[in-house]
Amino acid sequence: MPLQHCLRGVDGEVDMSFADRVAVVTGASRGIGRAIAEELAAGGAAVVVNYAQDADGAAATVEAIRSAEGAAGVFQADVSDFSEAEALIKHAVTEHGRLDILVNNAGTTRDQVIMLMPEEDWDVVLRVNLKSAFNCSKAAVRAMMRKRYGRIVNISSVAGIAGNPGQTNYSASKAGLIGFSRALAREVAPRKITVNVVAPGFVPTALTNDLPDDIKDASLAGIPLGRWGEPTEVAGAVAFLAGEAAGYITGQVLNVDGGMVMA
Repeated sequence: MPLQHCLRGVDGEVDMSFADRVAVVTGASRGIGRAIAEELAAGGAAVVVNYAQDADGAAATVEAIRSAEGAAGVFQADVSDFSEAEALIKHAVTEHGRLDILVNNAGTTRDQVIMLMPEEDWDVVLRVNLKSAFNCSKAAVRAMMRKRYGRIVNISSVAGIAGNPGQTNYSASKAGLIGFSRALAREVAPRKITVNVVAPGFVPTALTNDLPDDIKDASLAGIPLGRWGEPTEVAGAVAFLAGEAAGYITGQVLNVDGGMVMA
């Protein structure tokens, strides 16, 4: 159940904390991205659902939101390409007249030990996971600065904090996202724009389904809460950082990992 459905005032009405807000969620055709899009829409935001290749998944996300009486549209863009990321942000602003929330969630993996990792696998992971956030944020900040308001939430990973064997490319990209977010937070704070990071732990998605069973078992053994996370739990953290209650929080990393990384 989306977090916003649980937040009710004394009159019993759902807290529409994102009413009149416009959000862009990249990589929202499935998994964590879809859960985030649904969460923000449940709070009243008009959500632009971005996807690169999975048109059916993106359509299913939009349908789920609309079935719950939320507002959503879809826009295809490979956000690792600057011109396409710029087109996505331009679409959101043109369609809705503003952009309040950007969630940089687009990501991919190409796991392999470094001795066997092709250069292309390094490049594509850094491009999709890190450069995409630069591309979208650069375009979004322009719109947000004019309104003197904005929330940017970047989806990193505990791999970017603790590192994972066989994931030097992924861990580097996610660590880079944290440094990027903190630097950007300092740049845009005077314009009342916050930039924060959510770092999920092991949340079963299409990206993690192909991991070997021994890695899955080892990760479970290292989680103090004794279970894997759910996409909706990550979405709840994103919704908090994107909301009004988090207006005095910026440049921070919120781990949603069941206690895997306590730093």
